[in-house]
Amino acid sequence: MEFVPTARPPHRELEDDPGAEVRFEMCELAAAGDERFSVSKMELDREGPSYTAETLRLLHEERPGDELFLLLGGDQAERLPTWHEPEAVLELATVCAFERVGYTKNAIVVKLSRLKGAQRLRFLQMPLLQISSSSIRRRVRKGLPIRYLVPDDVVRYIESNELYGAPAKVGSG
Repeated sequence: MEFVPTARPPHRELEDDPGAEVRFEMCELAAAGDERFSVSKMELDREGPSYTAETLRLLHEERPGDELFLLLGGDQAERLPTWHEPEAVLELATVCAFERVGYTKNAIVVKLSRLKGAQRLRFLQMPLLQISSSSIRRRVRKGLPIRYLVPDDVVRYIESNELYGAPAKVGSG
């Protein structure tokens, strides 16, 4: 599984964004120690906004035999129709969504129903977890623990670099 951190997301501002290189380093820390995971700089090395359709096209060129999957939380899946070339995204990868509070399977299906390829959308069956990058950043800002929400190396990195307004210890509480 390859993680591709975004360089410049065109559809939203990242709250308290420490920058693409820092997000890349945190992805590397999160993936370290598990040979099944790798992290790519392909979006960071490319000029302009980070369009998922362009990234998927590049991945197809690099690995023409690979089947691509794009994992999205329900909030992002519901916004897919507003993305740059959403139908290309659905054509180039199997989009797998997981529900979040306020973003149910039915609501997501309705939002995507007019897109060509929407029938290819898949839903992951998993417990409903209230963990998101924005909720983690909020916890850090408030000085609440994030241990067990992100890998320990990422907790230490956030603390040592005082990201997101981190106080001295956000790992445990």
